[in-house]
Amino acid sequence: MDFVRYADLAAGLVNARLDTADDLSDYLASRQWLLRRVQPRDLPAMRRLRRELRPVFEASDREDEVAVVEQVNALLTKYPVAPYIAGHDSQSWHLHVAERGSTVATLVTAECVMGLAILVVDYGPTRLGVCSAERCDRVFVDTSPNRSRRYCSERCSSRANVAAYRARRRLEATL
Repeated sequence: MDFVRYADLAAGLVNARLDTADDLSDYLASRQWLLRRVQPRDLPAMRRLRRELRPVFEASDREDEVAVVEQVNALLTKYPVAPYIAGHDSQSWHLHVAERGSTVATLVTAECVMGLAILVVDYGPTRLGVCSAERCDRVFVDTSPNRSRRYCSERCSSRANVAAYRARRRLEATL
């Protein structure tokens, strides 16, 4: 089980637009097996979870380790995870983080909360961030070796670097 991937799912949820059922389908597009199970009650639950996850990323971005741990613990208390071992043969045992038959929202909640909890334990509480680019508030998971990620994407990174370069060139031109 790749808990960093689950933490990435949490970042993706925070960044997702969830105005309609189609938006939820877009968020789940890479997980077709879940799309078939989506119920109308999943959308409001996912919106609520998205609102509850953002402060974790913001606290981590501020390097407020205590707040991150407190918030993740609060999420673990609010959304208890019920893991179980599954597999089809002795070579494929793996862990699931929600009971069979759970709603899509319950499953995604368990994955996001466990992903963040394991990430905090394995990588540290300041491995989540908010994009440093102007006019971008997307969040990300930083698994870089030296905790150096500052942008949500290559696109934001490139834009920021080009803007900084142009600003330096303008400054040099005035000197």
